[in-house]
Amino acid sequence: MDRAAAETATALVPGIPRDAEGAVFREPWEAQAFAMALTLHARGLFTWNEWAASLADEIKRAQASGDPDTGETYYRHWLATLEKLIAAKGIATPDTLHRYRDAWDHAADRTPHGQPIELKPEDFR
Repeated sequence: MDRAAAETATALVPGIPRDAEGAVFREPWEAQAFAMALTLHARGLFTWNEWAASLADEIKRAQASGDPDTGETYYRHWLATLEKLIAAKGIATPDTLHRYRDAWDHAADRTPHGQPIELKPEDFR
């Protein structure tokens, strides 16, 4: 992950769980979602102001639906925001995102703990 980009995002996007060294993650997928957002920002898909506003809207929707906002769901909101922006910008349709999410779940289910997850054609069936 590009450290300078991570530091910029951590400074500009409110609510990112952090410690003295920067963003912190409880699970590997949280770091991966963070890195995907950094990469898409670097490619010009959205500005950090646009990202922060979209993330704030997602968190407000979740809170209105009963999310207790304890911080444990922060990266779930991050991922939902990422998926919504990708769909809104025409990068991938919601159906494509669901297809890949299902394939990833299938691949993860068949992968032994500690091994890298690899998507295979049969994961998309």
